[in-house]
Amino acid sequence: MDFLRIGLIGCGKMMGAHVRGVQMVKNAQITCVCDINRENAQRVSQELPNHPKVYTDYKEIVDEVDAVMIALPHDLHYECGMFFALRDKHIMMEKPLCNTEEECLSLIETCEARDLTLMCAYPVPFWTGIEKLKALVDSGEYGKIMQMSVWTEQLTVCDINERPWAASARIGGGQLFSHGCHYIDLMLRFLGNPVEGAHVGTRVGTPWLLKEGTSAVILRFESGAIGYHGATWGARGTRLGYDFQIQCEKGMLEYEHMDGEVRVYNENGTHQPGYIEGNKNRRYSIVWKREEEMGKMTQHEIAHFTDCVLNHKKPMTDGRSALRSLRVIWELYNAEKNHKLADLRGI
Repeated sequence: MDFLRIGLIGCGKMMGAHVRGVQMVKNAQITCVCDINRENAQRVSQELPNHPKVYTDYKEIVDEVDAVMIALPHDLHYECGMFFALRDKHIMMEKPLCNTEEECLSLIETCEARDLTLMCAYPVPFWTGIEKLKALVDSGEYGKIMQMSVWTEQLTVCDINERPWAASARIGGGQLFSHGCHYIDLMLRFLGNPVEGAHVGTRVGTPWLLKEGTSAVILRFESGAIGYHGATWGARGTRLGYDFQIQCEKGMLEYEHMDGEVRVYNENGTHQPGYIEGNKNRRYSIVWKREEEMGKMTQHEIAHFTDCVLNHKKPMTDGRSALRSLRVIWELYNAEKNHKLADLRGI
């Protein structure tokens, strides 16, 4: 197989990011697009240079694809994924993988038994800025991690109006489950095995959601490091946007996604080449700057998925790693409900 025939299922807003990304990936060919709303599918087809066939029933595309990219409402992930797994098609599933642990395990085990690639669409680990940040940590130059903070600010009320299912129980949780899963997954990749943690959330400022629209998580890891994730879907203004900070023994490392910079802050006066002085308390070096257009940058994860299928490799964001991050979130939710710390040992 020289290229991968891919079908796109679910032509809403999220698929728009994948449409832009897939056009940058060699060895990937979109053969068909599908949405229950034909106009949505036709719009996506017109955005692609080969204008692939349009369908309103995903069951009709089986013979035209080797793999599918699924971006349906969360509660439909399992049903659609299992349909294609049982027909030996590789699957790239939008996050979260499924709404329950039972559904996740069933889909994972079916794909494993049939030797199929199952990948969760977590783009963040594949962003070049995050890869650069991980390389700095792994170099050991800055010592052990003391604390990692991930902060995200956005306003989703307009999105919710366009996607009313996302304000219902179909979403499977609140902001933490639907969006925070990206960053719980990322902290596990940087910090290792979690020991305990806590979550608090609120609907204040996001009344269109059934569950929390603003969320705060703190985790403690086996290494002794602490992870923090703060996020809101109700931001009427932003300063950090999407910001990733890692406090190490010998300096602070940061990826500022909005500016597209990886920075090293070093308080003792030693700096990497290219040192830029802000003020006496904010001295840092820019060690990498993004040149590509900012956005969800899904081309990197799609290229990874394509390579894994064509070369029989295990995806970095495979089904079991996706389930691990969801298990952390479910334990945090349960502990919050019972007003106690979550025991995350063995997750």
